[in-house]
Parts: sequence; C-alpha cells; structure tokens
Amino acid sequence: MARELLLLRHGKSDWSEQVEDFKRPLKDRGKRGAQRIGVWLLQHQLQPDYVVSSPAERAIITAQKAVKVMGQDAEKIIQDRRIYAARVEDLLQVLAEAPKSAKRVLMVGHNPGLEALTEYLEGKRIPLPKDGKLIPTATLARISMPNDWKKLRAGDGKLDSITRASNLDKKFPFPDHTSMEMRDRPAYYYNQSSVIPYRIKDGKPEILLVRSSKQKHWVVPKGISEPWLTLQASAAKEALEEAGVEGEVGSESLGSYKYDKWGAECSVQVYPMQANKLIPEDEWEERHRGREWLSPEKAIERIKQAELKPMIKKLAKMIEKKKSKK
Repeated sequence: MARELLLLRHGKSDWSEQVEDFKRPLKDRGKRGAQRIGVWLLQHQLQPDYVVSSPAERAIITAQKAVKVMGQDAEKIIQDRRIYAARVEDLLQVLAEAPKSAKRVLMVGHNPGLEALTEYLEGKRIPLPKDGKLIPTATLARISMPNDWKKLRAGDGKLDSITRASNLDKKFPFPDHTSMEMRDRPAYYYNQSSVIPYRIKDGKPEILLVRSSKQKHWVVPKGISEPWLTLQASAAKEALEEAGVEGEVGSESLGSYKYDKWGAECSVQVYPMQANKLIPEDEWEERHRGREWLSPEKAIERIKQAELKPMIKKLAKMIEKKKSKK
C-alpha cells in the first residue's frame, strides 16, 4: 500500500435553524469534534497533503476546523460538489482526480456515501459497533490505498482504523500538540492579533472604530490568528471582515495586552494599519455593527479596552512625527 486515504464525516450539525440542508451549520459540539480529530492527526503525524471537501456548510467548516488545528492553510481546501449527497461512483471519481503526488488525502463528506465507500474499498461488510454506527459524525476512517486511484475496485483498500472524536480528550494541548497542559480550545485560539486602522484626512489623523458583535461597545478589529498567516496578515484579514477596511499593516507592534477567555489567558498583539480602502456600506457584510472615523482623542474616550487607549495615543504621536519629517 503506497498511499493513504482519510475519510472524515462532518461534525454534529445544528437542526435548530430553519435552513436548507446544504446550508445547515455545525453545532459548537461539531466544531470541537472536528478540531479534536485534527489534533489526533497531528499527534500521530498523519497530516494530509491534499484536502477535498463537500462544499455543504457543515462539511467545509469541519474541514477548515480540522486543518487549522494542524497548522495548515484552510484556503487550500478543494471544494467538490460531487461529495455532497454522493454515491460511491461519485466519490471514486473525485479520488481518481486527486493528484498522484498526494500521498495522504483527506476527504470530508457525508453519510451514507462515506460508509459505503469505506466498505467498497475494504471489499466486504464491516462489523458494526454496539451502537450500530460505523462512521458517526466527527469520525475518521483511515484506509491504506494502492498507488493508482484511477480505477479503484472493490477491495483495493484496507481499513486500518476508525477514530471517533467522542472518544478523544475533550480539551486541547497547549501550547502545542506535544504538551501536557490542556485547555478548552485549540492552542492557536489563545494567540490573537488586532489592528488600529487610521487615515489622514485634511492633514489630521482619524481612527476607525467599529461596534462589537453585540453592538454594546466600540472596538477595533481583533481575532484569533490564523495558524498559517503572520500576526499582521491575520489582523488585516480580521479588519476586512469586521470593519470592511483594507490597508497596510505596520511591521512593528504598538503593544500587546492579555484578557481571560476559554478558561485561560489570551494574548493580543496590536498593530497600526494605514487604511487605503473602505468597503462601501452596502457591500460590507458586517454593516449592522456600525463604524465611525474619530479623532484620536475621541477614539480614546470611546474605546472599551483600556489597554488600547495608550496605544492609540502612541499611534497618534507616531503619525505626527512622521508628518513633521516630510
């Protein structure tokens, strides 16, 4: 057996929302299950070099959650509609098109297709566990495969293991997958970055603030740093999503602060970002939050996070110093 196939069924989906099947989201339990499988793969040095997923909401989010925990680029996941509501023939065609250079392929999809494919590759009926479920949600089947996937026949694979997220540790190792300390969320959640967007208008600096997701406070864009991005690039991505603003993020941090969340301490690095493009209001997906350009003095008054106040003041001085040198 020269290659390996990893089949991951999506995590537990949320039936409380009245949406069409394709758009059904994951429950938090489903997200954590996907992340536990990702940690398990990382701990066993089984990271895939090619990931293909059903584009259905619950499947692609499962794929992204698992991949991020392994420190891989979630934007490289291939989405293939054929995996959704698939027959074995459809899944075999998707595998036939996987690059031969990919020695370990992760496919994220749905039942009954994944169970049927597992039994087809094994070439026989697989005894069911006591609960009668071969591949329940957030469960990974690991199958040894031949080198050529162009014309896979029944029995061409060998089922090596089935791993259920429900049987794995509920917490996550910190600060990496080899550590003994355990936390409520994956390690990268506790490493965050933020930007303070600014512009020069009529010769004076202005700071962009947005309302928090629940519209209770004024904040600047902040989020979990994507494992495959630098802190600056991750903060810029957050700024586009949260505030609808693009710009140049400074290489030097304005400072950092810490706060408690998920049973531990999160660390946030804060960078300046000179805005060069503001997404129009009607195109900004988070427009319900509201945003406003303010003088540094008014921004300091309005911002909720106390640790950001001296950073805004520091940024204003940096801008003035830069202007005086011109």
